[in-house]
Amino acid sequence: MLLAIETSCDETGVALFSEEGKLIKHLLYSQVAIHSPFGGIVPEIASRKQLEILMPLIKRLLKEVEVSIKELRCVCATFGPGLIGSLLVGVSLAKALSFALKIPLIAVDHLQAHLFSIFLEKEIEFPYIGLLVSGGHTALFLVNSWENYELLGHTRDDAAGEAFDKVAKLLNLSYPGGPVISKFAEKGNRKAIIFPRPLLEENNFDFSFSGLKTAVFNYIRTNPNFKTEDVCASFEEAVCEVLIEKTFKAAEKFKIPRIIVAGGVASNKRLRELFYEKTKVKKFEIYFPSPEFCTDNAAMVGIVGYYKWKKGLWDNLEKEAYARAIFKKIKL
Repeated sequence: MLLAIETSCDETGVALFSEEGKLIKHLLYSQVAIHSPFGGIVPEIASRKQLEILMPLIKRLLKEVEVSIKELRCVCATFGPGLIGSLLVGVSLAKALSFALKIPLIAVDHLQAHLFSIFLEKEIEFPYIGLLVSGGHTALFLVNSWENYELLGHTRDDAAGEAFDKVAKLLNLSYPGGPVISKFAEKGNRKAIIFPRPLLEENNFDFSFSGLKTAVFNYIRTNPNFKTEDVCASFEEAVCEVLIEKTFKAAEKFKIPRIIVAGGVASNKRLRELFYEKTKVKKFEIYFPSPEFCTDNAAMVGIVGYYKWKKGLWDNLEKEAYARAIFKKIKL
């Protein structure tokens, strides 16, 4: 049995895999209700709650599947990037279990876990273009294999999910912003306001959403009688268009017919609709993980951990957690 642990941000996830690589069960403890009154994640509160809940969550998982902790053969955890306090909670417990049970320790990169989360449900042929879009990250990757994936571009400022949260706050809507903006957008006119599409004209695969957020701020400041539904719809459309155009630009440049969209924002209904529409015209294959595997979860950590376990790509107890992504952009 392989135990996977995810504590990169505010969520606390645990998952159990069989020795054949099958996901047996995964559990997720969400802190959305805890952080919502603050309008965003408070790192200190997040890590303290994870310290309190992680071991009980593991015990619950093992009890529900009737497995003894002594039956574990490997433990993997997210080592970064993320909130360092939260990461240390999961990493420290993973190291303790590895040491106490004398089993292999596997360090998993959070971004890699998202990029390969689709393998929880489907076997996808390599290579593919991977769009990772969440509250903390927005990046494009060229994924050649489990061990070979290259960064094509990333956000220069706000991540897409972060922009959703900030715009929701400007509109006095609740946190997290993504779901609530999408709900209002369904009743709005997506062409009512022409917000900028940042960096679309540049010859690169980078993103930028800070200026778009500022454009929304300026609009609502100069139009006091604005309609919330129209602002949400127009903003969501702008974000989706940028994400889609950049992704297809990468797929066409590298002549790769497969696209994977992962991360929390991959659950966005409008983003999925527009991607599916575009793939019908462009004749590309598009894949999204199920919503439960789009948000941070331990199952996606486990699928990467299982691969590394079977390949003998183990880590030692000196391996440290890291807050920032360590990928280098490929030269275009």
